[in-house]
Amino acid sequence: MTTVGIPGGRDVTASLDRPASDTVIVACPPHPQYGGSRSDSRLKAVSDALAPDISCLRFDYGAWDEGRGERADAENALAWADERYDAVGLFGYSFGAAVALCTAAAHDTAADPAALSVLAPPAGVTAHLDAAAALDAIDCPVQVVVGERDATVDWEPVVDRATELGQTVERLPADHHFVGQSGRIGETVGPFLRDHL
Repeated sequence: MTTVGIPGGRDVTASLDRPASDTVIVACPPHPQYGGSRSDSRLKAVSDALAPDISCLRFDYGAWDEGRGERADAENALAWADERYDAVGLFGYSFGAAVALCTAAAHDTAADPAALSVLAPPAGVTAHLDAAAALDAIDCPVQVVVGERDATVDWEPVVDRATELGQTVERLPADHHFVGQSGRIGETVGPFLRDHL
């Protein structure tokens, strides 16, 4: 693992797992005001599932900015990865899933990911992050993974729109936190990202 700084005017630090690869996944953490960070177990589960041949860039957001700055952080991380790797995918969990969806939809400011997987995406977190609407502007294959017992976020609009668009939807027997389900997360997300990069 290597620690890197992500340029872009905000204090964004990332951990790069397995730097010597030609393919990378950028992983967006959950809500920073609730302890979300690049060391999140769900991000690590996805990184572990991609070993040994796909890198994973797990980053921390800069100072809280109501979703605007956090989305800029993800766009900057995606651009950083795109400059260094042949293929780039995107992953996000919870708040990070909304950030990842909106980042993938922002064709004017960020590199376009080759594939996107999101875990427990909230339909809307802030006025700047409308995850369900973002799906309409995403050109790459998308996987939406949700816990069937998740009562923490309103994920149904994202699943409904993804289904309407013919994207991949997976339902796991879990709540929002997927406690004890790291292996299952890796087994669900890892193969999708591998197959589409």
